[in-house]
Amino acid sequence: MKNPNSYFEQRDNNNIERLREIIPTMPDYVEDYFLSIQTRTTPLTRLNYACDLRIFFDFLAERKYKKNVKEISLADLDFLTAKDVERFLDYLSYYKRDGKIYKCKENAKERKLCSVRAFLKFMFKSDMISSNIAEKVDSVKLHEKPILYLENHEVNELLDTTLSGDGLSSRQKSWHNITKTRDNAIISVFLGTGIRISELVGINVEDIDFEQNAIKITRKGGNQQIVYFPREVNEALNDYLDWLEVYTTEHEDFAAKITDREALFLSMQGTRITVRAVENLVKKYAKIISPLKKITPHKLRSTFGTGLYRDTHDIYIVADVLGHKDINTTKKHYAATSEEMRKDVAKTVKLKKDE
Repeated sequence: MKNPNSYFEQRDNNNIERLREIIPTMPDYVEDYFLSIQTRTTPLTRLNYACDLRIFFDFLAERKYKKNVKEISLADLDFLTAKDVERFLDYLSYYKRDGKIYKCKENAKERKLCSVRAFLKFMFKSDMISSNIAEKVDSVKLHEKPILYLENHEVNELLDTTLSGDGLSSRQKSWHNITKTRDNAIISVFLGTGIRISELVGINVEDIDFEQNAIKITRKGGNQQIVYFPREVNEALNDYLDWLEVYTTEHEDFAAKITDREALFLSMQGTRITVRAVENLVKKYAKIISPLKKITPHKLRSTFGTGLYRDTHDIYIVADVLGHKDINTTKKHYAATSEEMRKDVAKTVKLKKDE
């Protein structure tokens, strides 16, 4: 049975609450769509769809119908054309909401187009509109980007910098003296397992088996999986837990602030560390050792995946370890690595063999 107070359970509850705030701001028939997909999607997925559709309806209200979003009727929706959807994609290049300016790049545009397509497809299949005009809209052209990852010497430098603090500002060093063991454990887990940032943040102390060098994590979609880590990660985690025990004993004020005693990684406020905090600490250290690369937790995941593929030459193992449901996702992201490997193979081929 799931712990009702677990990180992921609470995250789902928060997303459901946000959904219940956003959906009523759109026309009533939109709720039918979300009811139809609730059994096959996660609350986070539905929340993303809702945010995308709200932007779409804002566009229609402002640019096409000149009326309040709630007043857009099924009859209005039936007058949509493919050109309107194309204009929406253009609108996403630069638009304002709640006094803020947003600019969507090609990947964000494609995701929002997918959200609109899925919604209009449902409306058509449910006989609420007479045609599915989204089928006539071409997908956004996505340019392939090279995999950004750390080379071996950069990985070594990152781990060294995490512990030494070399290159940090005076203010950063004052905090680093306290958090370096935790930060090193976090970066070691990323580099040693390739897990996602949400998976790392959701780890509880009881999810770790130091005898088997294993962690039970919750993947996207809510499925649980066991991932294994190398000896260096074992040492980094044990160092962190030893430090935490000592620090908690010596600082009663910190011990009193702890609100989630199940969480593995804690903030200095005593709460489970947040996704934003982990993103910031990775950026802080990575910027020192590789200022020209924009290294994020996901790039550390790419570093792990690239290294695993080079070592195993097996795309299926990489897909399984990274938790990719679709092997094509793995192939897409590691195509550049495959190209490098094919070039290396060509260098070893000799036409004239030694006798």
